[in-house]
Amino acid sequence: HVPTIMYFLLLNCALVVGGFSLRSCVLDQDKAVCTQRQLTEVPTDIPPSVKSIDLSKNNFNKIQVANFTHFPNLTSLNLTLNSISLIGKRSFSKLVSLQQLTLTNNNLVVLQDDVFDGLSKLTELRIDFNHIQMVASNAFRSLSSLLVLDLSNNKLGTVALVHLAIQHTPQSQDLTNVSTEITCLDVSRNPLVRFEVTADVFPKLTNLNIGNPTVKTNLTWAVQNHSLLRHVTTLDISEVQLASIDQWRKFFTSFHASVTFLKLNSMRQMPALLINMSCSFLKLSTLQIRNNALSSIGSNLFQMCQNVTDVDLKGNNIIENSPFAFLHSLHALSLSRNRLRCVPPAARNLLKRLKELYLQNNRIAVLNKGNFYNLLKLERLDLQENQIFDLGKAFRKPNLPNLKSLNLTHNKLTTVNRYAFNGLQSLTNMSLAHNQIQDLQSGCFFNVRNLIFLQLQSNELNPRTLLNGAFKDVVKLKTLHLEDNHLKYSRPHLKVPLFMNLSRLETLIFDRQNVEGEGHIPSNFLQGLISLMTFSCQNLHLVNFSDNVFMHTPRLSTLDISNNDFHKLSPNLFAPIPNLTQLRIHNSNLPSLDFLIRSNLTKLKVLNAQRNLLSVISEDVIRSVPSLKVLDLKQNSFSCDCDNSWFVRWTENNSLTQVLDAHSFKCNYPSECRNTRLLDLNVQSCLVDISFICFISSTCVNIVILVASFTFHFSRFQLTYAYYIFLAWLYDSRNRQKRAACRYDAFVSYNGHDEAWVYRELVPHLEQDQGWRLCLHHRDFLPGKPIVENIAEAIYGSRKTICVVSRRYLQSEWCSKEMQLARYCL
Repeated sequence: HVPTIMYFLLLNCALVVGGFSLRSCVLDQDKAVCTQRQLTEVPTDIPPSVKSIDLSKNNFNKIQVANFTHFPNLTSLNLTLNSISLIGKRSFSKLVSLQQLTLTNNNLVVLQDDVFDGLSKLTELRIDFNHIQMVASNAFRSLSSLLVLDLSNNKLGTVALVHLAIQHTPQSQDLTNVSTEITCLDVSRNPLVRFEVTADVFPKLTNLNIGNPTVKTNLTWAVQNHSLLRHVTTLDISEVQLASIDQWRKFFTSFHASVTFLKLNSMRQMPALLINMSCSFLKLSTLQIRNNALSSIGSNLFQMCQNVTDVDLKGNNIIENSPFAFLHSLHALSLSRNRLRCVPPAARNLLKRLKELYLQNNRIAVLNKGNFYNLLKLERLDLQENQIFDLGKAFRKPNLPNLKSLNLTHNKLTTVNRYAFNGLQSLTNMSLAHNQIQDLQSGCFFNVRNLIFLQLQSNELNPRTLLNGAFKDVVKLKTLHLEDNHLKYSRPHLKVPLFMNLSRLETLIFDRQNVEGEGHIPSNFLQGLISLMTFSCQNLHLVNFSDNVFMHTPRLSTLDISNNDFHKLSPNLFAPIPNLTQLRIHNSNLPSLDFLIRSNLTKLKVLNAQRNLLSVISEDVIRSVPSLKVLDLKQNSFSCDCDNSWFVRWTENNSLTQVLDAHSFKCNYPSECRNTRLLDLNVQSCLVDISFICFISSTCVNIVILVASFTFHFSRFQLTYAYYIFLAWLYDSRNRQKRAACRYDAFVSYNGHDEAWVYRELVPHLEQDQGWRLCLHHRDFLPGKPIVENIAEAIYGSRKTICVVSRRYLQSEWCSKEMQLARYCL
């Protein structure tokens, strides 16, 4: 499937791009691709180190000196399909390393003097499909290294204008005597009426194309010296008309000893005669005779072509199975786009050296066992775009022992029978795509043991078709295309896995199965594919995956699950495939990429998640893919708030990952920012340096802890004393005004170890002898009341406080508190 394969190829090319995002271009290695951007000026953010710039399909209308001043390493510049009508003098003079310049499909009419000044290293110049009528005398004087010049599809009337265009010595007066280094000259599709060369101006020319002139008059061939074009090996004179047979003989004499490849397409004059005349070329090996309205091949058509090895008869009206009796050395034959109803008998009877046979786009409906008899050296057979509905026994016998490629695309096959390809032991590449195949019988690929590439896309295959082990015999298969069939699975697990024998399969394409409703991939669908590296299952209406679906594919590196309806993906899904380097999940209704955080995809290099519902890209997501080189998030609904501030800064400043088209990202939230650019978000307003705040806070805490530790270690007794004094002062200041009449004569403050002495000596003496009323801890404190309040009330409710001071008393915190409180009370 070409689009899918091309996508993966492009991804592979993008693996080594540099970081950051350009406004209008994409960096691919050292190439800046800026196509289809409606540009009118060269983007200013292209790195000056690039070696190639592609500006095709834009809106340039003129090229000036200021456009290309900072690209000293540029070797290739493509300006195809613009509207360029003017190129100023010395516009490319700063491109000192340029080797290839393409200006195809523009509106150039005149090439001014010094238009290509400075391009001394240019080897290839293509200015085809313009309207060039005039070339100034010094337009090309700097092109001393030019090898390929394509001026086809312009309005140059004579070859003298071509000489003028390629002259290298402006002082020369004889324009036809200027020698050039050109090896390839294409002036096809111009209104050429005269081709004149009077001196050895093309000593190294090997490829000459003067075909398809836009005027229908006879060309005047004025090359008097037959040795002037002695090195031309490839010649295209399609649609050229000369005045007479003698003129044609004179023409062919100019190339008699050198031409190996001749194109005689769409000849209006005597094509059969010209074919035999051209075969007089001593070295002719390839003859292209397309679109000549030949309805049959006469027995003497190739009478003089005994040394020709390749013949292309595409686009004629051949319906007869005429022989190729004289083409004994033929290696390649194309009879494509004719009206053949069967394989020409001559192909099997006379062309025993044939290696390539192209029969596509005919009317062949049935093959039989004798069609390819004796083609023992045939390596490639193309039968696509016919009406074949039955293969018969054409490939059952070993008539094609060396066939390596078989193309049956775009036919009408409905069944591939058992042993259908039994005789193709050497086959490596087979395409059965775009048929109507509903049934692959068991053993249909029997004996095709060397097959490595198989296309079965765009058929009518269903799950029942594959249950009979259709792939059990192709154990060397490396690429399998099954997209666009009817392979829908409803069960979460297959009783018999389909690919158990395909342990060497590296690529499986399973996109777009034409069925209604929700799709499923059974958990053991990929069982046996231990070598699988690329898997694509786009557009299957999938809602989720079993976490075990990839446990059988440990080498998987490229995964495309786009155009489904996942909404969310489990991180466990990717656990068995840690080697994944490319992941494509575009248009899958994913609101977040958070599943990547715990997926362990540390080798992921390319991530395409465009056209989802992504609003915020978090730092954790980006950190989880440290090897990421290319990130495509186009057409998502971003939120323009501080949640995306880190992503915006990272996009603009990172040097490892290229965020494709980041400058086109549009905001969808909040409403006042809708349709504004994400990269215009003012990230300065979101800058709260959490790390700095944490640093300051932790530093302060550490200092406080250190000061407190030192203070406590050296002054703990003073601190304790001050603490109790403070508490006493605090209590006294609060309760001084509330003091009532004293209930006791004295409060006795003592340590518990001195209690026996207090009750034995002090209490009897003061209460019995003196008549005092004492307040004692264990006797007078109210139970259930906080001890501090009991102490305070006892002190403030007594006229005096008696402290029984002992060693234990001085060591007690409570006793110290009582003493300090009593002191403030006094």
